[in-house]
Amino acid sequence: MLTSKQKSFLRSEAHHLQPIFQIGKSGMTDAIIKQIEEALEARELIKLSVLQNCEQDKEEIADILSQQDGFEVVQIIGKTIILYKESKEKKKIVLP
Repeated sequence: MLTSKQKSFLRSEAHHLQPIFQIGKSGMTDAIIKQIEEALEARELIKLSVLQNCEQDKEEIADILSQQDGFEVVQIIGKTIILYKESKEKKKIVLP
């Protein structure tokens, strides 16, 4: 669980990032979750974009992701979700 200070730090780190995943009509599938997990292991901090044609709500998607092992939803802004997961091998971000 992240503290508010850590979330604030991660929000500032994610500000310049572009979304690397787009969640569309098919919603959250196991394949997308697996790809997100691999991206988080490599980068630790990513953005997801929820498209308008997605049948699931952004809060529902964030809830599904937060239930995954180690995934932390940092923030939801509009249709963008910021995710963090501490890397096991390539730790880049040092939290305050």
